[in-house]
Amino acid sequence: MKKLLRNSFTWHAGPPAWGSAVVAVLGCALPLVLGLFTAHSGFLWASAGAFQAAQATPLHRFGMLRMLLLTGLGACSAGLGFWAGNYPLVSLCTFAAFGLLLAWLQRFGSEAGKLGIGLCICLCLGQGQFGIGNLHNPYAVAMLFILGGLWVMLLAFGLRGLHGLRMWPYMPRFISILKVLKRHAQRLPRQQWRLHALACMLAFAASGLIVNLAGLSRGYWLTLTVISTLQLEFQGNLVRALQASLASLAAAGLLIILGHSLQSPPMMVMILLVLVFLSRALQANHYGLFVLQTSLCFVLLAESLAQDWHLAEVRLLNVLIGVALSLTIALAVHALRLQLNKPGKPEDSSQRPL
Repeated sequence: MKKLLRNSFTWHAGPPAWGSAVVAVLGCALPLVLGLFTAHSGFLWASAGAFQAAQATPLHRFGMLRMLLLTGLGACSAGLGFWAGNYPLVSLCTFAAFGLLLAWLQRFGSEAGKLGIGLCICLCLGQGQFGIGNLHNPYAVAMLFILGGLWVMLLAFGLRGLHGLRMWPYMPRFISILKVLKRHAQRLPRQQWRLHALACMLAFAASGLIVNLAGLSRGYWLTLTVISTLQLEFQGNLVRALQASLASLAAAGLLIILGHSLQSPPMMVMILLVLVFLSRALQANHYGLFVLQTSLCFVLLAESLAQDWHLAEVRLLNVLIGVALSLTIALAVHALRLQLNKPGKPEDSSQRPL
């Protein structure tokens, strides 16, 4: 019993990051308040960029470099997803490429996997927001995303100054980092990674294509449900994949009930800022919990100014399709794994040549 309680309360590594939480809240609060007053959807992209940049800890040695990397790559992913939202074939290829990228980054550990899941979430939001709101240009989406990230970086510089740290750290030795990542990747069996990469490509590409061809509104509910089950530790474990799918369904149901009961953007923004503060202060060290935290906050950021929460069945339908697609791909890859690991039939001695 003591071990169970200890494992339940040690999902967060280290003390709460209050400074990073304040930076995240202030970074998201300004564009969200401006969005409330202007009702312009462009401020949602600025808040998404701010939250994406705030995932890095500015007080760490390479925290500012990581913020810059998250902001730049996240803006490219969001703009690419917004551009691909009008072309089914482009959506298929783009989502397949990002699925392969996610599987490749997960080889190098949880921190690299967190980078990959952030980029995939930005891609999903970009495609899902196509045709919604006041923006119709992917370059504008990327620029607003970058502005939100730069606003958080400015706040992070102030936080480093309060702690008496250098405004910009020394450059790391990339050769040493690459050697460590290579050793970590070599521990993973090659067949296991190939099957996981195949599952990521198939599931993510199919989800992006379904959203595009069916013209589903708020399609990121579907794609984010799929991507939450694409974890390397679930490979070959159907029970874990089923648990992740049910957890995503339950979390989406709670969000839909919350939005449908409130029907008020100001109240939604207030609740969202509290959740951002708690999520960033108690950021999960475990990869699966980090995916759940980040996905929920990004969905609420995208839906904070929504006026159509009465259409709960549209969001629920997207989530159900995502769960069905995830379980179908998991079953197919599991059957392929069993087929590959099946031992060869023994040769009949009566047919051997003399």
